[in-house]
Amino acid sequence: MPIKQNIRLTVDAVVFGYIPKEGIVVLLIKRTIQPYLHSWALPGGFVLDEESLEEAVTRELLTEAGVNINYLEQLYTFGLPGRDPRGRVVSIAHFGLVNPTNFKLAASSDAEDASWFNIKDLPALAFDHATIIDVAVQRLRNKIRYEPIGFELLDKKFPIADLEKLYETLLDRPIDRRNFQKKISHLGILIAHNEKQKQVSQGRPANLFSFDETRYFKLKKEGMTFEI
Repeated sequence: MPIKQNIRLTVDAVVFGYIPKEGIVVLLIKRTIQPYLHSWALPGGFVLDEESLEEAVTRELLTEAGVNINYLEQLYTFGLPGRDPRGRVVSIAHFGLVNPTNFKLAASSDAEDASWFNIKDLPALAFDHATIIDVAVQRLRNKIRYEPIGFELLDKKFPIADLEKLYETLLDRPIDRRNFQKKISHLGILIAHNEKQKQVSQGRPANLFSFDETRYFKLKKEGMTFEI
């Protein structure tokens, strides 16, 4: 029996950032084309015939928001009929992590604006993008427990208090700080620097650390399990 198929392929990017005073934020763009004209949406668009999925999502992020990401992975495939009023459109969603302070957002192409929004205070979104973000948040909260991806959200050098606050924000619950520091210290994946940073909430400057990526991957290869 002949197969009738008229499916188009898109990519969408859920890019998370961390702003200490605001919490976990996600990158959104405001559309300049139909459907959902002037609505907020995830960066994304149609995959061109000659490009890979990774090339497509990288291109869309750069042209719609001026963002280039180091950490980006596939999240899930969204393909329910009716999710896009233009017809049968399947989206391969990706999620990534960045430090928002490293970028100056620059909307262009089919985006009239680009901005960070707290994941707990999102505007009305186009398509099924609210569902995509919910799936991405759950993936992030699960993965942060067994892989040190949270370091992508921090400055290269940070006080341990910032790392603790990040994990509390990501997991959306308090953590046992003494136990947390004990686990991190036991893993030995932090490099201590002879530098200090003044903390607003503390009376004395805090020591600064950075993530030892080389040691982490060595330990992972040896079978070490990272779990918070």
